[in-house]
Amino acid sequence: MENVDPRIDAYIAKSADFAKPILTHLRQLVHNACPGIEETMKWSCPFFDYKGPLCQMVAFKQHMGFGFWKATAMADPNKIFKSQEESSAGSIGKITSMAQLPPDEVLIAYIKEAVALNESGVKLPTRTTNKTPVVKAALITPPEFITMLEGNSMAKMHFEEFSPSKRKEYIEWFVDAKTEATKQKRMDQALEWISEGKSRHWKYQNC
Repeated sequence: MENVDPRIDAYIAKSADFAKPILTHLRQLVHNACPGIEETMKWSCPFFDYKGPLCQMVAFKQHMGFGFWKATAMADPNKIFKSQEESSAGSIGKITSMAQLPPDEVLIAYIKEAVALNESGVKLPTRTTNKTPVVKAALITPPEFITMLEGNSMAKMHFEEFSPSKRKEYIEWFVDAKTEATKQKRMDQALEWISEGKSRHWKYQNC
C-alpha cells in the first residue's frame, strides 16, 4: 500500500482483537479500489481522502464501523446502508466480525463510486435561505462523540434510549459548530447533560 499513515497502524494495533483483521482488510480494500488514496486521522479516527473526504472507519470495544462521507449521495444498489438510527457507527452499521462485511467486490464498487463523486466535485447539500427544497445529508453521530459515549455507560444508555429527534438535536448542535474547539466544548457539555437524561433543550421544557 502507498500513502500510508503510521498513525493508522498504531490505531489498528491498539484496537480490540476482533477489530484488527477487519480494519486491516477494509484498509487494504480502500487502497485496492483507489491507489491514489491518502490516509489521515480526523477526530481520532482513521480517514481516507481522495480529492476530499472519502470514507472512514472507527473501532470500539465490542463493535466497529465503516462509512462513506457522501453516503447520502450514493446509489446504494445493494442496500448495504443502514438507517440513521442503525448507522451511528458508520454507513453499514455496527460490525463485529468479517462475516458481517459485504462482499469485497461490492465494497470496492462502492468505494469507486465514492471516488467518482469526489472527482466530479459533488458536494453535500448545505443549508439555504430560499424556499427551494433541498435533500439534506443524513446526520451521522460524530465518531469522536461515539467514543466519548463508549466511555460513559450512563450517557450511552440515555442516548440510545432517546428518540431520533432528540439525538438529532444534539448532532445538529455539534455539526453547526464553527470550530473544532467549539465542537469539542459542545460535546463535553452534551455528555454531561445526556448522562443525566437531559435533552438538548431541557432548560426550556418547563418554560
